[in-house]
Amino acid sequence: MREYCLIVEGAYLTESDAEHALRDPFIEDWVEENGHFKIHNMNEIQVTAGVTLGSLGVIMLDERLFEIASVDETHPLTELKAKGVAEALRRQDMFDEIEVKPRDEAEAELAQTESTSDSESSDEQTN
Repeated sequence: MREYCLIVEGAYLTESDAEHALRDPFIEDWVEENGHFKIHNMNEIQVTAGVTLGSLGVIMLDERLFEIASVDETHPLTELKAKGVAEALRRQDMFDEIEVKPRDEAEAELAQTESTSDSESSDEQTN
């Protein structure tokens, strides 16, 4: 089974900021419905069918660019689940751009981008 992730863009300076942007709207909805929130509730809050808020992690890829993926190895994001998460995030309107990609392709693109920027910076240093 192929694992999917979301590549999101937003005006956040750190992984922590982006993680708060991901989680806060869902936590606020939980509090409105249940009156209170405790950290163990992260694994009860459904972002979309079969995906809990606690199962998602955020990694900063570049300035304003982040990957959202499952941190639960036994429950990776399928294409359908990733699309469901993307739709939920669009409704929350916390990120400017949201794209669903196979995780291996997203990692390959990042590696290619990093090697291109590394060679450009080494070219600048030699000039």
